[in-house]
Amino acid sequence: HVQLVESGGGVVQPGGSLRLSCAASRDTYRSSCMAWFRQVPGKEREVVAAIDTDGSTTYTDSVKGRFTISKDNAKSTLLLQMNSLKSDDTAMYYCAADYPPCRCSGGYCLPDFHFWGQGTQVTVS
Repeated sequence: HVQLVESGGGVVQPGGSLRLSCAASRDTYRSSCMAWFRQVPGKEREVVAAIDTDGSTTYTDSVKGRFTISKDNAKSTLLLQMNSLKSDDTAMYYCAADYPPCRCSGGYCLPDFHFWGQGTQVTVS
């Protein structure tokens, strides 16, 4: 059973920062393509960033230079550091895991990941 638990969302002013965390089982953490997606009502879920088992990363264009995806190996936790937040970043953010390798190219990842967290809301206002 794969369990992904997100935390760290909240309300922040434009220009501020937040760090999202996604706790996963050690096996999932080590052997999966992991990613952050986001979704706003009425729009499709979109990838924000992904990290593969070899450490390679993918970012959607709108967050490049502002967001950083990383792993805390000691805690088997996926992280998303979000800086210089904008109102357009307001969304529900989801942690996802899938069998490797990540199916990503040019800042886009196929969204049919097998495992999802419950989501954490980020509001920039």
